[in-house]
Amino acid sequence: MRTRITTAAASATAARTTARATAGRPAAARPAAARTVAVRATTALVASGACLLLLTACGGPSSAHAPSSAPAADAGKNGDAPPEALAGRGDVPRIPVPRGKGSRTADDFNGDGHRDLVIDDLVKAPEDSHGDDAGIGVVYGSADGGLDPAARQLLSARTHAAKVGDTLPVAFDAEAACDLDADGFTDLVVATDPPYNGIGRPPVPLQVLFGSPEGLTGKAVTLRIPAAARFGNEWPDHPVCGDFDGDDRTDLAVTAGAGRISYLRGPFTRAAAPRAAASLPGGGPYLASPEPRADTNGDGYDDLAHSDKPLVPDAPAKATLLLGSADGPARPGGTYRIKAPAHGIPTAPVRTGSGPTETTLLRYADFDGDKKPDTVVRTYRGERTDVIALYPSTTPDRPRVTFSTALFLP
Repeated sequence: MRTRITTAAASATAARTTARATAGRPAAARPAAARTVAVRATTALVASGACLLLLTACGGPSSAHAPSSAPAADAGKNGDAPPEALAGRGDVPRIPVPRGKGSRTADDFNGDGHRDLVIDDLVKAPEDSHGDDAGIGVVYGSADGGLDPAARQLLSARTHAAKVGDTLPVAFDAEAACDLDADGFTDLVVATDPPYNGIGRPPVPLQVLFGSPEGLTGKAVTLRIPAAARFGNEWPDHPVCGDFDGDDRTDLAVTAGAGRISYLRGPFTRAAAPRAAASLPGGGPYLASPEPRADTNGDGYDDLAHSDKPLVPDAPAKATLLLGSADGPARPGGTYRIKAPAHGIPTAPVRTGSGPTETTLLRYADFDGDKKPDTVVRTYRGERTDVIALYPSTTPDRPRVTFSTALFLP
């Protein structure tokens, strides 16, 4: 089971976070998660582009942005609303993560058979609007409504990241989710910012948090990319999950240097080491999984899309396919086109504050188990106010679940 995390963040937020993460570092020393504003922002755009293609193919709404300048009622002081004063629930008591037994459901970190939601770029606390990101939010799925904001978890570098030497990373951003060790619990690939002096081959900035019956617990481990699978002195970036060799085990493709990819065969060990690895030509610098089907030609092998430029979600784009095979994504597959979106997406009901809002698509997938894709969007106003809404396929104009990422604030 493979999926690309499709959280889409505002460029301004990405810029501020990147500036903090890279302060004092030479440009050559910056990792994949925090190298430049453009790289940080476009990682989310590549993911969103893949999700938008899925929207177009399935006939659902398919615009990643729905800005609005209409002020909402009940503006707070100076036009800033506290995060909890939203249409979404801002004070939901936390409950334990439901215990699962393992499943084949995508994005199911606790293995209870219900899809979970990963959220980057959480809102800031009123007293810490210029501070570091709180981390990654996870809302676990449920049989009632698809998502339960009470069953939630905050993942941060301080509590969950692995140290590189004696240094704990600051950046901690969700990149991809899939069951790497084939135990029935989805794992999360995270981008960090390990220290690097710009000399020689940089360390691997990707870490893996393994799923369990209690969800994503414990410390992450650094992804092992054998030297033979790397090329040049580039930061490994844009991890994409897929069964590229058709053995029913999840593999990873990660960018390497000079238009090559690091192909990591699964299953992976709990030390995040692949079963085998190789450096393959013809991919990068931007990778994505084709949508709506990773196996574009139905031959039993997942395929890989790559492009020279970021795949912007609200514009047509052209990429190139690498077809899967017994040797991995190694066969040229021709042109892969992403169509421009034709319809808008719903706007989550932010009812406080003033000023423009922006809506981004988080996921378009089945959360309630009816085998029809639901739509999850995030509408935000600045860095302190947001609402996430899940619109079921049965009522695409009326959200079933709403909440704010202020739930994750301490």
